[in-house]
Amino acid sequence: MARTGVFESDPTEMVKAKELKKEMQKLVRIILEDEGDDDLGVQTIDQLQVALSDLKEMTVRKKMGKSSSLDMLETVSFPEEFLCPLSSELMRDPVVLVSGQTFDRPFIQKWLSSGNRTCPKTQQVLSHTGLTPNVLIGEMISKWCQNVGIDSSNLIHPHLVNQEEAVTRSDRQIFQSLLAKISSPDLSDKKSAAKELRLLTKRGPEFRALFGDSPVEITRLLSPLKGPNPNPDEQLQEDVITTLLNISIHDNNKILVCENPNAIPLLMDSLRRGTIATRSNAAAAIFTLSALDSNKIVIGKSGALKPLVNLLEEGHPMATKDVAAAIFNLCIAHENRARAVREGAVRVIGRKISDGLYVDELLAILAMLVSHWKAVEELSELEAVSWLLKIIRESKCERNKENAVAILHSICFSDRTKWKEIREEEKDHGTMTKLAREGTSRAQRKANGILGRVRRAVNLTHTA
Repeated sequence: MARTGVFESDPTEMVKAKELKKEMQKLVRIILEDEGDDDLGVQTIDQLQVALSDLKEMTVRKKMGKSSSLDMLETVSFPEEFLCPLSSELMRDPVVLVSGQTFDRPFIQKWLSSGNRTCPKTQQVLSHTGLTPNVLIGEMISKWCQNVGIDSSNLIHPHLVNQEEAVTRSDRQIFQSLLAKISSPDLSDKKSAAKELRLLTKRGPEFRALFGDSPVEITRLLSPLKGPNPNPDEQLQEDVITTLLNISIHDNNKILVCENPNAIPLLMDSLRRGTIATRSNAAAAIFTLSALDSNKIVIGKSGALKPLVNLLEEGHPMATKDVAAAIFNLCIAHENRARAVREGAVRVIGRKISDGLYVDELLAILAMLVSHWKAVEELSELEAVSWLLKIIRESKCERNKENAVAILHSICFSDRTKWKEIREEEKDHGTMTKLAREGTSRAQRKANGILGRVRRAVNLTHTA
């Protein structure tokens, strides 16, 4: 049945509500059409206020008779024994700990999953962490709810609160307090709040989830890094960027962070300067955010590949793997591959692989970039065939062999001058033949393709 209003179950109330609404519409028209009789205007406004008050009273009366738990929770005082000691809220699913104390299930599970092995109320060491439903308290809460007009069928439900992200009132108060401090003009307040937010978002998914409540919270977090000061405090910058990384792990925050006008520019700035931990965590944040295809495009268009490539070229051991992971994720989007090539990624990656550095991570990126003609051209200039053949010949990693032969395949089919080097490799080591016989299915296809082209080239030479 279609809803006609909050009073559809009581015909008398429905009629009264309609009458009040008609009267209110009439009074509003009089007020809008009034052209100067002040006394009449005031009198009409008073009548409208009375009508509004009557309608509000009827609505509240109706809700009191058939109210949802959420409507009533903010206005009712609860018996102390019905409140969870951890959340200070009415228990939905009361359970008993071995200490004999009763808690709401999601909040005590959160306590235990954090590694605690004591009762949060008595500090008693727990012999085990089993939870027993407190049926008696549950029934008492249900009966009490019925007496005060709360629909307990909606309230007492074991899955009403997400057990992984149970957020207490205390959590929210702490969260808002820290965001207020981090936005203050005092540097020591900013630094202490940033440090605490970093720790909280590292330990608890509930604090990461709180940033998803409003885009404004992310802006407040980033506020210390904005403004005219070109050199923010290094520790403050590190803590803020690391917190941004932590909250980006939460799937619901990825789009919010990427859409924030400050987030990507500040991550790019942090890739260029700050502590090495800041730069590494900025790269890790971009990697995490780029898990979403839509974010890959946004981040690529922002120009983030340039500082990532520059940081990769610097070669800090602490940052390189995070940077490589970020570049790889971004280059899954085809249009970002051209950007990476344009920003010098091929030359930087090629030199590092030839030096034997981070071969696993960088070969995977290069195998994507060779779909761009400019990448193939640059690899030919870098004499890449020799070190690619060495990887295929000596590596114990099948994935590396597969990526190396895929890159080699693209080079050889674009540059005939490289066939001679392949022929010599086959004569001395039989590298392609062995890979065509023992490699992965993809590696075998690429190796056979190279061997077929080389053999045709030899036959053509002999015929000529």
